[in-house]
Amino acid sequence: MPTPMSVAARTTGRSAPGPAAAPRAVASASCAPGAAGDGLREWQRRALAAMANWTDGSFLISAAPGAGKTRPALELVRAELTAARPLSGIVITCPTAPLTRQWARAAHALGIDLAPDADSPAPPRGFHGVVVTYARVSQAPARWAAGVRDGTLVIADEAHHLGEELSWGTGFGTAFAAARRWLLLSGTPFRSDASAIPGVSYDADGTAEPDISYTYADAVREGVCRPVHFVTYDGTLSWRSGDDVIEAGFDTVLSTREASRRYRTAISTDLPDGLPRILAEADRRLRAIRAGTLAGGPRGRALKAHPDAGGLVIAADSEHARQIARLLHEAIGFTPTVVLHQDPRAAAKLAAFTRSDDPWIVAVNMVSEGVDIPRLRVGVYATAAKTPLIFRQIVGRFVRTIPGRPAEPSWLYLPADPILRDHAARVEEDVRVSRRRRGEEDAEEAAFDEPDGPAVSEPSAQLDFEALSADVAAQMTLFGPAPATVAPAPASPLPAYVRAPLPAPAPAAAVPAYERRARLRKERHQLVGDLARRDGLTHQQVNRQINQAVGVTSVEKATIEQLTASITQLEAWLRRRR
Repeated sequence: MPTPMSVAARTTGRSAPGPAAAPRAVASASCAPGAAGDGLREWQRRALAAMANWTDGSFLISAAPGAGKTRPALELVRAELTAARPLSGIVITCPTAPLTRQWARAAHALGIDLAPDADSPAPPRGFHGVVVTYARVSQAPARWAAGVRDGTLVIADEAHHLGEELSWGTGFGTAFAAARRWLLLSGTPFRSDASAIPGVSYDADGTAEPDISYTYADAVREGVCRPVHFVTYDGTLSWRSGDDVIEAGFDTVLSTREASRRYRTAISTDLPDGLPRILAEADRRLRAIRAGTLAGGPRGRALKAHPDAGGLVIAADSEHARQIARLLHEAIGFTPTVVLHQDPRAAAKLAAFTRSDDPWIVAVNMVSEGVDIPRLRVGVYATAAKTPLIFRQIVGRFVRTIPGRPAEPSWLYLPADPILRDHAARVEEDVRVSRRRRGEEDAEEAAFDEPDGPAVSEPSAQLDFEALSADVAAQMTLFGPAPATVAPAPASPLPAYVRAPLPAPAPAAAVPAYERRARLRKERHQLVGDLARRDGLTHQQVNRQINQAVGVTSVEKATIEQLTASITQLEAWLRRRR
């Protein structure tokens, strides 16, 4: 597997790629421990100090979900963009398209403009670098390799998605072999399928050796992340297996096949006293968090009201998600947001939920990792994926904090399945003893790498299965003191959820360059269509005329300024020719 080339191995006669027009200036920053008041956390300053003398090879930052891995990476980019010898390229890679937009928005806040969905390491005119998915790189690794120089800084977010013998890992290694430095970021730097991660060093036991480590235990202790309380539900479950009817709770030892069917019964949406009952319990807790009537703060005081707190249900597949959404709507009178990978509006719906105060979102694999929704406080684990990696990724959705607010706990409801209880115990042990563990048990599920993977890994040639009944209830919170309780309900009904309008659009200066460019291209396209229809021309003819008028070779290469000039000219033509 290729790795970043050493300084001695640098041999290239090709000129470094770069934008034809200079991007906006970047405020200078020093790649050294930050000063007080810079907004950096102590561990982030420590990471920047460690990277100050990093000139070759790969560098792994292992930091808990929600701890802020993006910030030191972007501070490094900002520092090097203003250095005497600037970077010859910036490529940020990550697992999903929504994450590319999240990176671009975070970079814009620091004065760095990144272009998502690029086809090569060379950014469009006016941009500092590109941010792209692993899948896009793996589709044409040779093309990416042709544009990479030894001075290109490659950042791999959620690097555990890169297995050395798998398509994303091999494509990444081929595409960026010539880059001198790889910065690897991960909250879970291991793969349960035992595949090595490109660029990661391992000890004799096969455990990853980060250059900087900041654990979930560290983050909870320092108030950077929320603690998560695990609430299991259990009871009597029955299902038909072939000609037999089996009845058991999660404390009964079963064969692997029947344990899988017990779990499927527990997450079935067809049994009114099963998952629907737990959804209703989770919603009561969410309402109490929003209203500030949840006891369990210091000395038994109520937790601070969190009016826009949200809840997330992780479903097994697309149909399961739709059924859960129907149950929630029937129970609470409010239609939850449903986010499915194959929905072309998925990213927009996810962003809208993040900005809104809507109570519930149901998803399969769009809200797996890296997605930043700090207002999530209640979760229901209803997916069939149960590997240690996926479990920790889901827990990571509920640990993020909101600036200026206390790091009060979140709650995650899950079936009392022995595997899930073991995963939860490991997370809790990490917090208690302040040390990181590495999961080893199961082969990694593909559900969070590929669109809507199968809900169950059970072979198709099996005895007939049918979930028959469930009578379950939420148990005590695992591992800790008595769970925070919901105060007695008032005599009058709780107020209904109301879908509030989204916040006003951000001012133009606060909108990332890639979003402004996309909006301008859309507006330009509409004006071209208007002019073509009115004058009986083709789109190609109008495009050729407007490109000649403003001096660009193609829309794809146009800068924001040139797109703006195109729109002004098209509007003038429409007015004059009338």
